[in-house]
Amino acid sequence: MVLKADFPLTSFTDFGLAETLTRALVDAGYDTPTPIQMQAIPELLKGRDLLGIAQTGTGKTAAFALPILQRLSAGRPAAPRRVRALILSPTRELATQIADSFKAYGRYMNHMSVAVVFGGVGHRPQEDRLKRGVDILVATPGRLMDHMAAGMVSLESTEIFVLDEADQMLDMGFVVPVRRIVKTLPKARQSLFFSATMPKEIGQLAGEMLFNPVTVSVAPTGTTVELVEQRVIHVEAGAKRRLLLDVIVAEKPERVLIFTRTKHGADRVVRQLGQDGVEAAAIHGNKSQGQREKALASFKAGATPVLVATDIAARGIDVSGVSHVINFDLPNIPESYVHRIGRTARAGASGIAISFCAEDERPFLKDIEKITRQKIPAEDRRGTLPISERTDTSERGERPAGKRPPPRGRRPAAAPASADQQRRDSMPAAKARQPGAAKPSHAAFGKPGQAKATPRPAHRDTGASEETLGRVGFLAGGRDGMKRKSVADDRGNRNGR
Repeated sequence: MVLKADFPLTSFTDFGLAETLTRALVDAGYDTPTPIQMQAIPELLKGRDLLGIAQTGTGKTAAFALPILQRLSAGRPAAPRRVRALILSPTRELATQIADSFKAYGRYMNHMSVAVVFGGVGHRPQEDRLKRGVDILVATPGRLMDHMAAGMVSLESTEIFVLDEADQMLDMGFVVPVRRIVKTLPKARQSLFFSATMPKEIGQLAGEMLFNPVTVSVAPTGTTVELVEQRVIHVEAGAKRRLLLDVIVAEKPERVLIFTRTKHGADRVVRQLGQDGVEAAAIHGNKSQGQREKALASFKAGATPVLVATDIAARGIDVSGVSHVINFDLPNIPESYVHRIGRTARAGASGIAISFCAEDERPFLKDIEKITRQKIPAEDRRGTLPISERTDTSERGERPAGKRPPPRGRRPAAAPASADQQRRDSMPAAKARQPGAAKPSHAAFGKPGQAKATPRPAHRDTGASEETLGRVGFLAGGRDGMKRKSVADDRGNRNGR
């Protein structure tokens, strides 16, 4: 059974929800249901399994959270080490936001317990919470399996199971852990399956999990948010830094989310923006949970107007007021483009998505336009911007074509060696040493059967070789008290790590 959003929307009061829920929705400013809420909530209140195909920002969290709270409110609290409703999420940020939504909707249900578990933090507090039993548990697959293996939690009496962002689970390699978790669930349960896209593998997983589900689709697979103004700028890879600064100055975004393909790339963009006078923070998998929460909180509060992230945040950030999304690197997975630009134009607002496309990223752009079924308006800025001295493509698993340039700072070639020096160079090392010379270490030359020490790679990227474009006053560059560190200080800090 497939439902389509082709009928007029009504009020949340028409769903027959408990008064405690409708009161919480009024507090949260909810008035008119979104299409997926209008279609999903009535069916979920009947206890049906559901397959939801919806983009991010469509209100699907409320679509499954409200019926779950309504159903669980009539039962007994969870027994020790038991979970009544389990929601699996691919990332820490998304898990936290889902748990926060449950707490907001159930704020007047004092007996309803909500907990969240994910990696990157200590086990003990989570174990203590699970031992008491949890009505609604939001978890990432890896950490949940750790707790299950330790006997801290059992899913044998779980009544409702939700798999959110299933396609991202596939991208992150979580399908096998998800299947293992599902095997521990009781067969008599209500299952909900949500995905923004529906590739073949996800369709198979949904078939394994769901029984006679109702299908709710509010957008065709791979379509993008209609309110997002999209454009792509063709540019040399080495000119992206200058282009990013030009776009920020020209667009004057209220709050901008910049995506890179790698963790190191995100850190480098933040460092470069700081050198250019733009305050920014990074969020990616190498950051601790505390660092990620601090960066996200600062971004939400507007204290840091620029957040640089990898795809780990493509569906884990739900921040109102994101006016721009900039793809500094195009994603090599075309579906990720849909989720990235879905961070703007939320809750009916408009938004702008700008993508930088280097020559080696043109195949990625072609795949994106194929899956989104549209030709993205393009602008060619090649040859119009200064190019940084070093173009680091090694993070994308590639090496620049042609001969590798010598590392910055290498001394000029020495003068031709004298005849005496050439004679010593041709001798064994022990004989070539002059009196008083230090004995070469075995770490450098190696003993028989001992591995030689690996020299530090000459192409190590410190960011110091890229040109400094100067400060700009926009986006906190001109705030009182903000000082720009010198390039020398920046090098010193990196060398002292």
